[in-house]
Amino acid sequence: MKFSLKPKHLKRYKDIALLLIKHGRSDVVKHAGLHDALELEASAETPAGKSKADELAQDLEKMGPTFIKIGQLLSTRADFLPPAYIHALTRLQDRIDPFPLEQVEAIISGELGVRVSKAFSKFEAKPLATASLGQVHRATMHDGRAVVVKVQRPGIREIIAEDMEALEEIAGFLDKHTQWGNRYEFGKMLEELRRSLWRELDYRLEARNLSTLGANLLEFPRIVVPAPIEDFTTSRVLTMEYIRGKKITELSPLARLDFKGADLAEELFHAYLKQILVDGFFHADPHPGNVFLTDDHRIALIDLGMVGHIAPQLQENLLQLLLAASTGRGDDAAAMAIKISELKGDFSESTFRQRVAGLVSEHQGSQMDQLQVGRVVLEITQIAADNGLRVPAELTLLSKALLNLDLVGQTLDPNFDPNASIRRNAEKILRQRVWKAFSPMSLFGSLLEMKDLLARLPSRLNRILDAIMHNELKIKVETIDEDVIIQGLQKIANRITMGLVLAALIVGAALLMRVETSFRIFGYPGFAMLFFLGVGGGGLFLIIRILMHDRPSKK
Repeated sequence: MKFSLKPKHLKRYKDIALLLIKHGRSDVVKHAGLHDALELEASAETPAGKSKADELAQDLEKMGPTFIKIGQLLSTRADFLPPAYIHALTRLQDRIDPFPLEQVEAIISGELGVRVSKAFSKFEAKPLATASLGQVHRATMHDGRAVVVKVQRPGIREIIAEDMEALEEIAGFLDKHTQWGNRYEFGKMLEELRRSLWRELDYRLEARNLSTLGANLLEFPRIVVPAPIEDFTTSRVLTMEYIRGKKITELSPLARLDFKGADLAEELFHAYLKQILVDGFFHADPHPGNVFLTDDHRIALIDLGMVGHIAPQLQENLLQLLLAASTGRGDDAAAMAIKISELKGDFSESTFRQRVAGLVSEHQGSQMDQLQVGRVVLEITQIAADNGLRVPAELTLLSKALLNLDLVGQTLDPNFDPNASIRRNAEKILRQRVWKAFSPMSLFGSLLEMKDLLARLPSRLNRILDAIMHNELKIKVETIDEDVIIQGLQKIANRITMGLVLAALIVGAALLMRVETSFRIFGYPGFAMLFFLGVGGGGLFLIIRILMHDRPSKK
């Protein structure tokens, strides 16, 4: 393998190699030549059985933002990691020290074109929250509005670019030279990570996500999404309204007595079903830390850096999959999973159907502490991976969202049943899908298609009528190949005719055997023997023709 001589690249090579060795993939390191080239110590290896999913998540956190995002990406690949690792990486959080206020002010001034004191009447120096990509500060606008300002960490784009270069070299080598890489296509995974990271680094996209989700959830009065302040938002600075409240995870048992948790959980779950199955745009990371309870007892959804998109056709299939899973119809759930997935060469349909049916039956009627909906969908994706079926990434992302949503529902109301919620809201979701089909934009598209049809109809009718008038109209119907039929009939007729001729020769030869003549062959009448010999030759010729030419047609 060819190594980059950049010191940062060499450090990353070593970090990645040590990570793989620690978590039981020393074979990949040795095959790639990293072990000898980087002079890795044998002590880097962890004793067998010591590597755990939580340790992997912690190690990725220590390696920085790029590897945190790699962990989040891996958590959507149920075909790549076992369920325990999927669960651990789903809960992956990025924790990092804040950067100084001077840098915060310099970035805001450079992005907004004014000093912080001019942009805001009040700006708190202590960050409200910190992460690997940025940190959040409370502030007050000059018109009195309370806002939060999300500022991107200085130099983070350069750090990610350096990491991606090193990872691309390793991924390219693994894809070309290892069976592991050929199977999982690390280059494509890395490209997906690259697109995700650059989208997350553009805060203008997150602002657009906030506006879109807020508009989509207007019908839910107890769900709130912070609105962005567009004039104070750039690619590296995001300003949005401040929502007072507490994280769901910070609520005490006494505080839960002040609101109806069951009603909030029901509305939140309904809102997510609408996002996923009607809008096709959903908040993909609703872990309890991203869900707030406001001071007026509403649910606030924050941090829309990670969102999911689902195409309309996939929405319908996912709705049927969720309904089948929630009502205990395992075979229907398996059929829908097969329909939306990519079949591999080693796919075992019978085994897959049996395991999904057993899984759905096992979870049917289970209690909330078993995380029914999210866990069932995630385990279906794992069963698919085990049986040679590659499910779409959207399904794994959906299962992660539902898994987190189940946790939030359990926190709000320990007795909340997601399966029952799906059944209760199925009719509403179907009705909303029907109304969406008749939305102004959909109707406008249909009208445009009809306009095109009506505009072209007169000329098409004229051509058809002209063809009829001049006796030129032809209808081509492709049913069976008549040429093959005619050839077959000819063969049959020829065989029958030749058989009749041979039969006549046999009868004639038999009659000639009774005619006495001096011309003899083998002591028998000569003419009769000639006929018999001719019949024998003709029969042999017919048999050879049948064996050589009368093969089944490939058409």
